Amino acid sequence: MSGMFSHVSLSLLAQASGVMAFAPLLIIMVIFYVLLILPAQRRQKKTTEMLGALKNGDKVITTGGVFGTIVGLEGDAIQLRIADQVKVKVLRSAISGLQPEGKEE
Repeated sequence: MSGMFSHVSLSLLAQASGVMAFAPLLIIMVIFYVLLILPAQRRQKKTTEMLGALKNGDKVITTGGVFGTIVGLEGDAIQLRIADQVKVKVLRSAISGLQPEGKEE
């Protein structure tokens, strides 16, 4: 009987060591997800919400660094006033963010 129990315990030990071999890989994957993927998803969601909430009169900055005020919304395009009598049309996706309140053009 003693031989049978030692065979079963060795088998369980081999299975446990196999699972433990994957533990560091699993831990690395969880850390990667928490440190890289979750923040990127949150940032993307925040940007999408900001682009959807744009309205006339908002002061924005484009990805090219141009400061402007929204004067027209046309689906995926936005018309910006960047100086007196100067308007440009840019894609909604080209808006990187809103201007800080204290910042003037």
